[in-house]
Amino acid sequence: MDGEETTNQFDHVFCENGVVHYQQGQLKKTESILTYIGEQTLQSVINFALGYMSKLELPAKRGNFVEFRSSMINICPVGRSCSQAERDEFSKFDMQHKIRAKFVEALQNEFKGSKLSFALGGQISVDVFPKGWDKTYCLNHIPKESFSEIHFFGDKTLPGGNDYEIFNDERTIGHVVTSPQDTKEQLMNCLNII
Repeated sequence: MDGEETTNQFDHVFCENGVVHYQQGQLKKTESILTYIGEQTLQSVINFALGYMSKLELPAKRGNFVEFRSSMINICPVGRSCSQAERDEFSKFDMQHKIRAKFVEALQNEFKGSKLSFALGGQISVDVFPKGWDKTYCLNHIPKESFSEIHFFGDKTLPGGNDYEIFNDERTIGHVVTSPQDTKEQLMNCLNII
């Protein structure tokens, strides 16, 4: 199924934390981190990140360390070109040595007072995005009267994780999930299908 078919199946589709918003298959709004923070700040973050990562000794490094997206900069110490086995190995190494948590702390110190937030992203990366552009951003597009409940399912729900803000937002009912299968089971349970 392609992107257009997917967006046509739902009332709202939010890409990149809601910075890209489709409503009933039509693109309604899009924002850009570049427009918001400017080229100079963007390059400062990228240069700092590349310098920081160049000093890391990891089990593997595989390329594509910085990915520019509309809503964020995704920084990946192991490199997004890693294999699944290398991803899993880095994840275990990261849990033990707190590579990404220390990286987030270094970014926060370097860019203190900036308009930027830093969070652990997924299994192997760090997300850099403007303050307020976390996953709660998508809630700005939904009128309060549209839904009686909004459920959010996420795995990075602790402080510093990229699901933390929306998981704890008063407008959502948060669910901690551990895998795609767990997400499916919890969703089915919420819908009273099981």
